Amino acid sequence: MPELVFFSGTMDCGKSTLALQIQHNRAARGLQGMIFTRNDRAGAGRLSSRLGLVTDAVEADEEFDFHACLVRHLTAGGRADYVIADEAQFLTPGQIDQLARVVDDLGIDVFAFGITTDFRTRLFPGSQRLVELADRVEVLQVEGLCWCGARATHNARTVAGRMVVEGAQVVVGDVAGGAEDGGQPRDVGYEVLCRRHHRRRLTAAAAQAGALSPDVLPVDGAALPAPRR
Repeated sequence: MPELVFFSGTMDCGKSTLALQIQHNRAARGLQGMIFTRNDRAGAGRLSSRLGLVTDAVEADEEFDFHACLVRHLTAGGRADYVIADEAQFLTPGQIDQLARVVDDLGIDVFAFGITTDFRTRLFPGSQRLVELADRVEVLQVEGLCWCGARATHNARTVAGRMVVEGAQVVVGDVAGGAEDGGQPRDVGYEVLCRRHHRRRLTAAAAQAGALSPDVLPVDGAALPAPRR
């Protein structure tokens, strides 16, 4: 039976990489799919991962109708064995309903990928609707890590390294280089944190954190104890 599956996790846990892997595996078996995304870091009409993998995709803005698009595609003689929707947290609840109709009415598997909560720990409307409708919700097993080394559970927005909890829900940025606006870099970025440090608004910059696992043992061979005989 076709399914609507929601793959969820924090930023930097490999959602887009998994989406690309699913596309690769199915294409290798002769299946054809349609890939959609919104607000990808690589620009409009692109699905990219932080590992450098990228592919073309259909940009789905707020007025986009997934069900109507698939119907037109199939009516024109096209083929679609599956659908991939990346950055699904940015979709509207109505668009999630359309994806559910693609599964139920057209018999096509839909794989949606997105983060569940925003920088204020509030559910994205699209993610909330996916949790309500999906046949399965899969939490990705590749864990993002907080600067302290603990499992990251929350997404934080930062300005000049300091965490903020107010502002628009959607400001496209990146954990590596911040957001851009009209080609001009903004001092806005994102960071994954454990719940404790998210509650304390303690980012890596604010904590002046060093490496996750600093050397605490001597590395000079002469300083090491002699082996027992």
